[in-house]
Amino acid sequence: MAVTMAEIQHLRKMTGAGMMDCKNALIEADGDFDKAMEIIRKKGQAVAAKREDRDASEGCVLAKVDGGFAAVVALQCETDFVAKNDDYIALTEQILDAAMANKPESLEQLLALELPNGTVSQVITDKMAATGEKMELGFYEQISAPYVTSYIHLGNKLATIVGFNKVVENEQVARDVAMQIAAMNPIAITADSIPAEVKEKELQFAREKARESGKPENLIDRIAEGSLQKFYKDSTLLQQDYVKDTKKTIEQFLKESDKELEVLTFKRVSLTVQ
Repeated sequence: MAVTMAEIQHLRKMTGAGMMDCKNALIEADGDFDKAMEIIRKKGQAVAAKREDRDASEGCVLAKVDGGFAAVVALQCETDFVAKNDDYIALTEQILDAAMANKPESLEQLLALELPNGTVSQVITDKMAATGEKMELGFYEQISAPYVTSYIHLGNKLATIVGFNKVVENEQVARDVAMQIAAMNPIAITADSIPAEVKEKELQFAREKARESGKPENLIDRIAEGSLQKFYKDSTLLQQDYVKDTKKTIEQFLKESDKELEVLTFKRVSLTVQ
């Protein structure tokens, strides 16, 4: 049967599939729009199954703030070419907007949210049919705090969200903390918030390293403790040197801005290898 250009364009707008894929789906469905969408969706599922073992290491990471809520999502794909496509970025934004509006608590809940043309999961499957690439919603993080901010690094491969205990009068201060987290990748705010098993692993590594270098046994624990303190310095946000002024720590930087200002929480999502 013949299909009109308007019908093809409408299906393409809803699914993101190519013009020929839309035309063929409409012809196969005898003009039934819902059936045509299902045909395209099944094609996306076939692509997903065929490329399940492929590495989706590229993608788009975006973050957004609304009042005291912030979220970051990472929609992953196989190639940088697809990741930089305007339609792909727009889809990532659409998923992020759904997260901002509904505030899901988990990645699974986000995937189940309804968009105008299907659930988030279904829309991603449709996009796979359009591009022929494996795609997945790799990360979703969210925080709530009295004041939140976000930072997206150039290229949309890295984003951070940060929550503070009070309104930050100087937004640049909040942004600088978010940029610090992006640049230096701390694993915790303070040493107290590092899990005990992580601390023990670092101590054990330091002990083994000291023994291998021939240090006296009676000094091993002291050397390991010194290594642990250096680990805290490198890995906890407040003890890290401020990247814009290495003569002060982030804790000192915050106190200079506002003695009562505290970082309550943060999330960092990156598609780049550290």
